[in-house]
Amino acid sequence: MKYGARNNIVGKVTEIKKGSLMSQVKVHIDGSIDITSVMTLDTLADLGVKKGDSVRVLVKAVSVLLVRE
Repeated sequence: MKYGARNNIVGKVTEIKKGSLMSQVKVHIDGSIDITSVMTLDTLADLGVKKGDSVRVLVKAVSVLLVRE
């Protein structure tokens, strides 16, 4: 399958937090990088993703904001 997102990284699901409507899925990438994705509970169920699964993270950012601390 072809995707429009050019940045894609394989990682392992380390944590899933579920709220009443949304879920937060944390993916660990080799090294010391964690990426978090937020999606609806329906999407999470459709994907069938669970802790320990290997997933591909696709990143397509329309805008990236930087804040000087």
